[in-house]
Amino acid sequence: MLTNILYSASLALLLTTATVLTTPLRARIPYAVKETHNVPSRWFRVGPAPSNRVINLHIGLRQSQFDDLERHLYEGSSGLHAALLSEPARILRKVTDSFSLRLVSTPSHPRYGQHLTNDQVNELVKPTHDTLDLVHDWLLDSGIDRAQLGYNKAKDFIKVSLPVSAVESLLDTEYSIYEHEDGDRIIRAPSWSLPVHLHEHIDAIQPTNSFFRPAGRRRTLKTVVPVDTIGGADSPEPAADFTAVNEIASTPDSTDISVAKACNTSAVTPLCLRTLYGTKSYTPQVPGKNQVGLTDFLLEANNRSDVQIFLEMYRKGAVSEAETFTVDVINGGDNQQTPDTPAQLAAGKDLEGNLDAETIIGIDYPTPLTAFTTGGMPPFDPDDLTPTDTNEPYLQFLNAVLDMDTLPQVISSSYGDDEQTVPIAYAKKVCNLFAQLGAKGVSFLCASGDNGVGATGDCFTNDGKNTSTFLPSFPDGCPYVTSVGATKNFNPEVVAFDPANDFASGGGFSNYFPRPSYQDDNKVVKNYISSLGGEFDGLYNKSGRGYPDIAAQGQRFVTIWNGTITILDGTSASTPTASAVLSLVNDALLAAGKPVLGFLNPWLYSTGYSAFTDITSGSAIGCGGSGFPALAGWDAVTGFGTPYFPSVESLALSSNA
Repeated sequence: MLTNILYSASLALLLTTATVLTTPLRARIPYAVKETHNVPSRWFRVGPAPSNRVINLHIGLRQSQFDDLERHLYEGSSGLHAALLSEPARILRKVTDSFSLRLVSTPSHPRYGQHLTNDQVNELVKPTHDTLDLVHDWLLDSGIDRAQLGYNKAKDFIKVSLPVSAVESLLDTEYSIYEHEDGDRIIRAPSWSLPVHLHEHIDAIQPTNSFFRPAGRRRTLKTVVPVDTIGGADSPEPAADFTAVNEIASTPDSTDISVAKACNTSAVTPLCLRTLYGTKSYTPQVPGKNQVGLTDFLLEANNRSDVQIFLEMYRKGAVSEAETFTVDVINGGDNQQTPDTPAQLAAGKDLEGNLDAETIIGIDYPTPLTAFTTGGMPPFDPDDLTPTDTNEPYLQFLNAVLDMDTLPQVISSSYGDDEQTVPIAYAKKVCNLFAQLGAKGVSFLCASGDNGVGATGDCFTNDGKNTSTFLPSFPDGCPYVTSVGATKNFNPEVVAFDPANDFASGGGFSNYFPRPSYQDDNKVVKNYISSLGGEFDGLYNKSGRGYPDIAAQGQRFVTIWNGTITILDGTSASTPTASAVLSLVNDALLAAGKPVLGFLNPWLYSTGYSAFTDITSGSAIGCGGSGFPALAGWDAVTGFGTPYFPSVESLALSSNA
């Protein structure tokens, strides 16, 4: 009864807000369209959104000093010195209070590795008093009291729960129900407006016009095989396949083993990865001080029972971690540990989450793992008036972790979507949040995609013209993340492509983000474009940020799911693999009393690339063609190639000398 009374009171307050918002505010304050984003293909309008449906609105405010951060990020120390001479007091305060991302991420700079604290980052990105005052006045004039508002620590995001009718009035827009061809439904408004005087103070508001769905980058290859039937008379798998794989996988760490012996192209295990990338003989020295993380979105979880079975089969010494890895639930994220329902099994729930956790623990143990499981974009129920958050989970995840005092030094994320599903204002706002993670010393690695340069049949622009184009991925185009492509085979490794399910390692060039200076400084991206000789001209943005940055094995990974073996392909496999290897490099750095790698890309493009194995065969097959080829040096399908731990460790230690 008490719950019903409180819910009724809350709903009444929200409906009162909706009534207040119908006052003639528009007559006093001129509005103009802030942003319009076309509805992506495969999405269709169903009808108007219920007026009393409550949504959680996130208002992203302009960050007061991000331009300075970005300028210092792409200037050398000489540019900083000139600025100090011209404006010593103002610039010195900004530099000493919040070192730029470029300064702390470039090995040649004296401040390399001096990452920022939470307070320093928040001081850098907090809005000006003028911005906060103007936005507060607008909300108050619209009938929204300060008591209804929530904030992150930096106060560059304001959160408020309102009925659809109130938000429509506030943003001078109209929300509708949109359905994806796979049945998912969301509420969105393709165009929204603000008072003219607030356009320079508010960067983005969601949920409005973003149709971004960060789907997992994995594809199921083979029929699931029950563990207890492997090699049996009724098994669809030849007995020799897994019998041999499992025998080899149990090889003690103290035993020398060759890549040829450890690796099987049809079933990749942790032993293969540890042998191939040179981590097998390394024992983590400071687990706990060094940590690694992964992301779960869209109701994915990491099933402890499955992880335990996997480790019992493929890394027995790490079995205890199946029960001890940390799960951090954000915004109602999923941490289901009970058996999946038939519907969940049919949807492949937790295939992604299990692949990520099993891969990282299988390589990194005993480095502690944290799984950040984030809610967002739940299935739309038109009869449910409970306030739910239909924001894209990347926004939820980033705002939550940026408020945390302690974070893993490497975070792996296997989720993304086509860049053109994301409005540019939202993409830039999220990208800025990734920059804040980097400034705090976190390496964020993301999967470059599983469709090469784009899924055949989908390679058209979303501007109403349907022009043929390659389809860059988000968040890979953001210059503050490290994008990971995929390889297969072992001697040599080549670009991953699997005709059994059309998996092809993704790569390309952003249409939203220009090529960053770290890619221009050594001209590797320009040289690559020149080497194409005009091929693919008109299908990609030659001045855009190129990705991926690196690669790792990503085809035919053994995974335990629902107590059974399945084989998975995807940059969902290569990303946790690369993350695990680089996390061990951080372990070595911390053990030597040196700072962690942090934001990788300036180091990678200036000196780090020399410790990676170049991939020169294969291409980003997609859009009905061969796609970008792998060539000597950096390329838009495997970046600089795959990490060899002894080389990366040695170079990183010398870079931190």
